[in-house]
Amino acid sequence: IKKQQQDVLGFLEANKIEFEEKDIAANEENRKWMRENVPEDSRPASGNPLPPRLFNDSRYLGDYEAFFEARENNAVYAFLGLTAPPGSKVHVCIAHSKQ
Repeated sequence: IKKQQQDVLGFLEANKIEFEEKDIAANEENRKWMRENVPEDSRPASGNPLPPRLFNDSRYLGDYEAFFEARENNAVYAFLGLTAPPGSKVHVCIAHSKQ
């Protein structure tokens, strides 16, 4: 999980995409927010969704696998719901765990 989180954060930082991190390990409100905003069909069969999960504000974008696939297909900006050119500032929220 930690490596996946670092991969996503590293990409966003390298491409100067602004983002907000929500630590779900240390903050119950963030954990609740993530659980409420991950759609039913994107949750695991048992247990809770694991980080990292990506959102554009409260709109769920996907998990690490979806992000990775978009990156491999040079479609990250579309995945993130961004129409701005690379280097533009946008708000992307990443629910993750720092532990």
